Amino acid sequence: MLVVEDDSDLREMVAETLVDEGYHVDQAPDGQRGLHLGLTRPYDVLVIDRRLPALDGLDLITRLRARAVAARALILTALGTIDDRVAGLDAGADDYLVKPFDLDELSARIRALCRRTADATEALRIGGGVLDLGLRDAVLPDGSRVPLSAREFELLRVLAARPTAVHSRAMLRSLVFDEAAAASIVDTYVYYLRRKLGRKVVRTVHGLGYRMGAL
Repeated sequence: MLVVEDDSDLREMVAETLVDEGYHVDQAPDGQRGLHLGLTRPYDVLVIDRRLPALDGLDLITRLRARAVAARALILTALGTIDDRVAGLDAGADDYLVKPFDLDELSARIRALCRRTADATEALRIGGGVLDLGLRDAVLPDGSRVPLSAREFELLRVLAARPTAVHSRAMLRSLVFDEAAAASIVDTYVYYLRRKLGRKVVRTVHGLGYRMGAL
């Protein structure tokens, strides 16, 4: 469990409540630290404040989803309008709890998110096929498996995590090939994926970048 909250008293209170219920809890005081922990450690549930220093809570969730972090995310916020809730859910949150809140309700919502995590399959749908996140390969509609290199898998996972989003070459280079000097490496790996999985697996959006296709 990861709690990202800049109010130290509230963060400690939430963390202590969750620890008392048997969860292992990490804490982050700002969005940048939350991003680092979310990308480097596995969590079932993320509890994230909406207004955070360094990186806003919605931006944090968006960046984690872009890197295919599948942990359930609960937003804590004083912003409770319908538009605020819609923005949070559209950013990739799974639930939204408005401050002030009751700790018993928070605990119940987290238990519900944990149940959803346990029921979730370790795969991302790609048209008629899937990307197996456990075995890190692609499963074609006929059931046959295609092994992927680490970079091929990561590129496909980023695209499949947000299948309707268009990712620029610069964004994909930053997310998947951060040590590469040129964004052209993205084109190279798109070519590799199409060669292995068919030309429809990654769609080119001319002038903008790439988005998920289908197997």
